[in-house]
Parts: sequence; structure tokens; C-alpha cells
Amino acid sequence: MAEDSDLEKTEPASPKRLEKAREEGDVPRSKELATCSVLFATGLTLWMLGGNLSDSLKTNMTSGLSFGREAAFDPVFLLMKVSSSILSVLMAFTPLAIVIILVAVGSPIIIGGWVISGKALMPKFGRMNPLQGISNLFSKQSLVELLKSIAKTVLVGIVAWVVVSGDIGTILGLSSRPIESGISEVTHILIIGFLTIVSALVVIAAIDVPYQLYHYAEKLKMTKEEVRQESKESDGNPEIKGRIRQQQREMARRRMMAEIPKADVVITNPTHYAVAIKYKEDGMRAPVVVAKGADAVALKIREIANENNVTTLEAPKLARALFAHTELGSEIPQALYSAVAEVLAYVFQMRMYKKEGGYEPKMPSALPVPEELDPHSLLPVKPVEDAEVFV
Repeated sequence: MAEDSDLEKTEPASPKRLEKAREEGDVPRSKELATCSVLFATGLTLWMLGGNLSDSLKTNMTSGLSFGREAAFDPVFLLMKVSSSILSVLMAFTPLAIVIILVAVGSPIIIGGWVISGKALMPKFGRMNPLQGISNLFSKQSLVELLKSIAKTVLVGIVAWVVVSGDIGTILGLSSRPIESGISEVTHILIIGFLTIVSALVVIAAIDVPYQLYHYAEKLKMTKEEVRQESKESDGNPEIKGRIRQQQREMARRRMMAEIPKADVVITNPTHYAVAIKYKEDGMRAPVVVAKGADAVALKIREIANENNVTTLEAPKLARALFAHTELGSEIPQALYSAVAEVLAYVFQMRMYKKEGGYEPKMPSALPVPEELDPHSLLPVKPVEDAEVFV
């Protein structure tokens, strides 16, 4: 059952899948919206420019049919006359053509936007499969297109009948009117009727646009397995990433262990924590943590320190504070300056004592560690007595 659910397309398309579909020229489109926009813009343009267009065509026809008898037998004149008439007609229809082109090109912005993709022009031989074509005839999309065609036919037929029936008296009386006023009236009836019928198509477009958006989202839905696979491709295989992180931790740990022999002192808890401190008067503003760890790592730090004769000091409260509030390679907190200064002073004095003799320095005790820096400050902690030292 789990495998079946993973194969069902229940997940919305990811941004990567949407971008890939867009690159292939696959975006939501509504033919009804484009058709309605172009027809409506054509009707409005004819309504506003119809008078000028009519006058231009009438003038062109009058001019084209007016010439002398001699000119009728002159091939050059007739060719120039026809060319001039064609040019005049083209100029008259240029504003209408510009409007239609602008609307046809601009209407995709409403849904899907402009897409320039060469992949959409590539031939797909799978579309030539007759079995696939037959199955498409009985698909859900074909049924929707059939219902839209029926709805458009019925709606346009009803609106056209209402428009014509409303002007039936005017239409029947056109035969008795002068030709000029009759033509003007017919033009008015045709344009108003055309706009009314096109306005009815707005209803179809208003239904088709949400459906196309829904259909596009459903088509690009993904299975849970596809989501997981895409996540692996985008973010990397979790197992590989885990191994990389593990290797990075191992490398960081090896670098940290290599710094322990250079440390001045390792402060311990005594077994849970270990923090290695290094300080040089030249070039360092404050002591720096070069290594730290807990449990097994702390044990390894102590072993390396003992092998390299690095002083190991047992100060539980200070060790816990340093472990909790410092990062590798960073300076110790200012609140711990005094406590660490006592420890380093003891370590340097011990070195001098072993080298030159004299009085043996006294181990630091009751180190000044603020309670708020100790992670165990809320628990009953035994006060730190004299620290034990191992060299």
C-alpha cells in the first residue's frame, strides 16, 4: 500500500519542475481567452474607426473605378492603378491590424506569460502514434473541449437570436431606406451585434481560465518518489552528505589533535571534559582554545597531552565553563580571564621551577569562575578544592 501511495501523483509541482516545464514551452494557456480578447479588440476598433475605414474604402473604390477610356487600354496605368488601390486598402486596415497583433501577442501575459523556447519547436514523433491519437479522442481533455464547443455554440446562438430578434423591425425596414442611411444602419447593427456576441464569450473565458490553471497544476503534480528523487538531485544524496560531514569532522578532529602538543595547558573535569589552552605574549591578545572535547574525545586529548608533556590541570568548574562558552580557535570569554590567568601563571612558574629550581609554585585553588558561566550552576556542585596537576 505504501508503494502504491508513493506512485500516486499527490504532491504539487516543485519550483524546479515548473521551471523545467516552462523551459520546454509548457505553460498554462487558454484559447478561449485569446480568442475572446482578439475578437473583442477587433469589434471595439471597428466601432471607433469604422467611419474612417468606410470613407477610405468608398474613396478608394470610387477612385479605382474612375478613369478615361484611353487609360483602360494602357497596361502600365492599370497596373499602377491596382497597386495604388491595394496600398490604400492596406493603409486603411493598418490600425486594425496593429490592434489585433498587439492583443494577440499581449493576451498570453494574462495567463502563463511569454515563453520563448526552442524545445517547443522540436518534432515529437510520439505524436504521430495513431494509438496515442485515438486514446486522446476519448480523454478527459477531449471531453472538456467538446463541452466547451457545445457551450459556445449554444451561448452564441442564443445571444445572436436575441440580438437579431431585437432589431428585426429595423432590419426589415432597411429596404425602404436611402442607401447611405441604410448602409450606416447595417454597419451599426453588425458592430453592436458582434460586440454583444463576443461579450457572451467572456463567460466561457471566465470559466476556461481557472480550469486551465487547475488542469496545468494537476498535470504537473508529482509522486512522493519523484519529490524524494528531486530532493536528492538538488540537495545531494543524504548518505553521501552524511559521509562527507563525517569526513569533515574527522579532518577537523585531526587538525585539532595536531594542535594539542603546542598547547600550554589542558584543563579537565577530570574525565568528562578537556580544553587545551594556548597563550603567547607576542601576537595574542588573550588565551586561545586550540582543542576541546567531551568523554572519548576528552580522553584522547589527555592522552596526547601526556605523550607530549603538556601540563594537565584538573579544574572541573573552569573546564565546564570553557567547554560551554568557547569555540575552537577563539579567545576565551573576558569573564574567565582571571581564572585562566591563574592557571597559566602556575604553568609558567612550574616550567621555570623545573628548569632552574627554587621554590615550587603552589597549585591554584578556588578559581574565580562566574556561576552564570558554569552549566552545572543550577545543580548542587561540590566547591573546587586545590587543583590536581599531572605533568
